[in-house]
Amino acid sequence: MSSTNPVPDLEAGIQYWATQPANYDGVLGGFGTGSLPRVDSLGSRRFLLDLLPELSTVPSPFRSISAPPSETRRIRALDVGAGVGRVTSDVLLPLVSDVVLLEPVEPFINEARSRGKASESGLEINDSGYRVLWKGIADRSKSVTFFKGALQSFDPVEPGIPLDRVGHLPQDGDDDTKSKFDVIWCQWCLGHLKDDELVQFLQRSKKALRGARSLIVVKENVCREQNAIFDEQDSTFTRSDLGFKNIFRDAGLKIVQEKIQHGLPEGLYPVKMYALREISHALQ
Repeated sequence: MSSTNPVPDLEAGIQYWATQPANYDGVLGGFGTGSLPRVDSLGSRRFLLDLLPELSTVPSPFRSISAPPSETRRIRALDVGAGVGRVTSDVLLPLVSDVVLLEPVEPFINEARSRGKASESGLEINDSGYRVLWKGIADRSKSVTFFKGALQSFDPVEPGIPLDRVGHLPQDGDDDTKSKFDVIWCQWCLGHLKDDELVQFLQRSKKALRGARSLIVVKENVCREQNAIFDEQDSTFTRSDLGFKNIFRDAGLKIVQEKIQHGLPEGLYPVKMYALREISHALQ
């Protein structure tokens, strides 16, 4: 891509999203009050359970006879470009123990914290008037840790000092902020990164995976054009399937599963999920 072609600009993207409502409708481009959130979250949970059936907490067809036995250690996930915490609440907390939430847009991270705080207090409605009840937060069996920052500079291995935390606290005051992750979830945010920035972020993320079965999940719109399409409104790329696959290869990641999300409203770009592992672990 030549230097004259438009590329994502971080500040322009943040400025755009800061003008949008800090709710599901705002972060989902006007699709937050219809079927999209429910269909999307269900598809995401099914995708993750198919790859990690041991995350199922109830008797389920996802838990195959070959699934590893449940472990006592806590399962950790990172939710990047997390907005108001939709994926954290609807996809990750039902399946994992602890979520680290990263979001650069101030109104969004503030709303995510408000929802987490309300859940911790056992409230069904937060200060913004939205119904919330994040699983496992009121009884402190699960946790969410909040970070404000952009993917361009965030290092999952060295995340820095969190803004806040709700729910479970480590025993004996241990600091788990530098613990590695079983799942790193990236959805509808990677278009804000240039190609080289995305490769570098995925390389940093790869180092933050806990073990051979740990995953990076990318869920993004894909275009049919060969080259990425630039959206001037929010300063983002929509990449092609091949474009993503080239980036994954350059980051040293292998696709272990890929799937189109069905059931979304007509008129949207296709949405595709990719499960990625480090190449050396991909066949395990």
